[in-house]
Amino acid sequence: MTEPKFIRGFSKLSRFQKVQWLIEALNLDQSTADFLKCFELSDHELQSVIDDLSENQLSNFHLPFSVAPNFLVNGQFLAFPLVTEESSVVAALAKAAGFWAGRGGFHAKVIGTEKKGQLHFNWNGTPENLTRLFPQLKEQLLGEVASLTENMAKRGGGITLIELKHLPEVLPNYYQLDVAFETCDAMGANFINSCLEQFGRTLKSWARQNEAFHDEERHVEIIMAILSNYAPNSRVKVWVECPVSELETDRHQARIFADKFVQAVHIARRDVSRAVTHNKGIFNGIDALAIATGNDFRAIEAGAHAYASRKGVYSGLSYAELSGGQFCFSLEIPLAVGVVGGVTSIHPLAKVAMKILGEPSAKELMTYLAVAGLASNWSAVKALVTTGIQQGHMKMHLSNILSSFQLSGEQKQAARLYFQDREVSFSEVQKYLSEHA
Repeated sequence: MTEPKFIRGFSKLSRFQKVQWLIEALNLDQSTADFLKCFELSDHELQSVIDDLSENQLSNFHLPFSVAPNFLVNGQFLAFPLVTEESSVVAALAKAAGFWAGRGGFHAKVIGTEKKGQLHFNWNGTPENLTRLFPQLKEQLLGEVASLTENMAKRGGGITLIELKHLPEVLPNYYQLDVAFETCDAMGANFINSCLEQFGRTLKSWARQNEAFHDEERHVEIIMAILSNYAPNSRVKVWVECPVSELETDRHQARIFADKFVQAVHIARRDVSRAVTHNKGIFNGIDALAIATGNDFRAIEAGAHAYASRKGVYSGLSYAELSGGQFCFSLEIPLAVGVVGGVTSIHPLAKVAMKILGEPSAKELMTYLAVAGLASNWSAVKALVTTGIQQGHMKMHLSNILSSFQLSGEQKQAARLYFQDREVSFSEVQKYLSEHA
């Protein structure tokens, strides 16, 4: 393949010019331009919203916008909007929702909503002086961000805690201002970062003007100011429970299933090889709902994976137990999300997703995301300890396999009927098509 040459000022080119450069630089067919254009929206106003979401945009990349009904959460029925390319994820969520709707549904409790950010800096002055005068500094820090926190404070949020941390084990002379925030219904990244950057300016000015440091040189050097996506105190717990006998129609089989399910979850909590895939199954549900609602699934995953490692070993996030004939399956997970601002308030389909969910608060969305994670995990583990994961997965994957061939609607339907009770694989589908061409 032809390699593209270095180009300056690419972002300043029009979309047409960017596409033409790509075609010429990579020796692509000229029809590529029309192909990319066919994915654009006919509504120019909506298309302009998509255009502004990212840099160097050439076209739109479409993913299915789906829905899984029958989620009973804290006594309320909901439908979950989902964006994912994997049909088995949607099917698994819908199946889990229906199963648990008849057994009391999903229960959820928000444990906390605190988010964190840090001002990282080197202090080359006397540590004792900085510690002694920190209360004075703290007062000045809060005073100089008052204009930034005013509106958030009116909504019940703002800065809730500022701690000075000396961490010489990380770097010599290294300190943090570790700051806790309440951002209400906003994810709050811009708010947090703005406050932290102002803290950096205030700290430098304070150290320069404070008489206690006149005999010391270069007291403070700001390294960076940034929010943390690790939010263990912005956490939610969700769970399902029922008598073991209600897990299967046969009482004996129900106990066998429950035992194997609990064992499988226990393995994921103790074995990293299983834990990674186990947690990926949780995020199949969480990510699909997060993307649909315009939330940052990358930040959610990063924070939760760190939480899964908080005891020094990476572990499965869900928990299952049997007690007195009762089965309980739960998930406790950090989730920092927002329902105002950002993509949630801009993307047309994210707005629809929020309407489908009944315009939830940030706390409610936290619970729904966790429920989606637990539901996805339930279906995956259930399949693993019963029929195996491939049977259901490949059945759902059949449509994707058929789409890779040039087939009519009738041919696709015939293939689906043929594989209803047969093993699905790419080679088997290919063999079937060659025999029924």
